[in-house]
Amino acid sequence: MHVLSSVLRFTALSLGLVVAATAIASEDTQLADSINVYRSQVQRCAGQASPELPPLTSDPRLILAATGAVDLQQAMARASYPMAHVQAITLNGPRDAQSAMQAIQESFCQVVLNPQFIDVGISHEGRDWRIVLARPLLAARLGSTAEEGQKLLQALNAARTQPRQCGGQPFAATTPLAWNATLASAAEANSRAMANKNYFDHQDQDGHTPGDRAELAGYTYQQIGENIAAGQDTVRKVVDGWLASPGHCANLMNPQFRELGAAYATDPKSDAGIYWTAMFGTQ
Repeated sequence: MHVLSSVLRFTALSLGLVVAATAIASEDTQLADSINVYRSQVQRCAGQASPELPPLTSDPRLILAATGAVDLQQAMARASYPMAHVQAITLNGPRDAQSAMQAIQESFCQVVLNPQFIDVGISHEGRDWRIVLARPLLAARLGSTAEEGQKLLQALNAARTQPRQCGGQPFAATTPLAWNATLASAAEANSRAMANKNYFDHQDQDGHTPGDRAELAGYTYQQIGENIAAGQDTVRKVVDGWLASPGHCANLMNPQFRELGAAYATDPKSDAGIYWTAMFGTQ
């Protein structure tokens, strides 16, 4: 009986630990989800409107101790994360993920809305939280912008063959897009401008919108749309990010679009390193 009693107490303690660990993980996951919902919508931050951003990918290598001083570069090296950029948000006081998100919106909106970041790791202990955002060095070997544009066309057309939910909006499977060289030229110019001038926005630094850029390139359209991405170094990562973002997903699933042009551009001096543009149109 004594042995059985000890086993039961041990089992109860183990279950308690599992429940506690699950609750902590749930709060961390909830905060990551809240950050991604926040990024997926246009926000006002530091007096400017942010673009819709793809979601951050949770990366266990970015989960650091919630308390104490941390040397981020050393921590990334130990975790074998090939860091290009990294930043940590440290919070003390929020009792749960909702309170932590409120603190982030009030004091750190520029960090979580920075398009250069593509990965996130979150930990908390009691009322201490650490949110690490990072972008790895570009690792993929990419083909020419024309080759990758064709891969993007194939991936987007594959996505359009399946019905899907983009946020709260359902879309049926729809027809494939056809490649358009004029849209591709406009997309390449936009990606190159973002990379060389180090910005990320649907309105370029001359004030041109996607519609303006299409017209200047010689594309006469009835409808035009644009998706942009930064930091992702493969077509698959770009498309996965767009499918997880309601606005981007709605663009690529829009049955009224008939044509596509897409391109990427890189600049090692830029914050994100690599920038992508997909222009959707109907003549």
